[in-house]
Amino acid sequence: MHTVPSKPGGISLRSRAYPGFGKRLKRLRQSIGFKQSHLAELLQVDQATISRWERGGQTPPPDMQQGVFAVLGPARVDDSALRRLVETSSDCLHLVEEASHRCLAYSASRAKDWKTSQNALLGVSLWQFATDEIQQAEAELDQEGWWEAHTPTPKSFLTSEAVHDRIRISAGEIIWERLYLSDGTPVRLVSGSRRQAA
Repeated sequence: MHTVPSKPGGISLRSRAYPGFGKRLKRLRQSIGFKQSHLAELLQVDQATISRWERGGQTPPPDMQQGVFAVLGPARVDDSALRRLVETSSDCLHLVEEASHRCLAYSASRAKDWKTSQNALLGVSLWQFATDEIQQAEAELDQEGWWEAHTPTPKSFLTSEAVHDRIRISAGEIIWERLYLSDGTPVRLVSGSRRQAA
């Protein structure tokens, strides 16, 4: 187990860059029906900038990446059946907005595993808490064609334990699967099991 201390000098963990930002942005933008020109207008940049981001020719700093996803709007979890299925599942599950990792719903089992209440992390980007293995798996998505596929093959990997001030991540298997909300927003169902002590 390793404990993640607060960053010195007041640097926020939330400033972490997203791997494959351009492809992640393109998948979200197209899924919710935004044109590059509309997004450029909202962000007060030119369309060529959006195009360069999506092609990977230019990558904005982490804070700007967060701002881009905020402009595209939070996922609306009006999909009450999906939310209810996640929240009432006996499995250890959570649902995040795929681009920003903003937490949309999680089961009581996940809340217990995280050592938090079942609503404390709703709306919070879980990316800031990602273990080294989660960051590596996220970086591999680009090479595996995850962002180009409408329904990519589920991704499975192992992670180590990490303890933060707001969440504890157990060591064990993680499985990522993409789903879509009714408004077209791509979301990720995250399931897994804790690694049993030897």
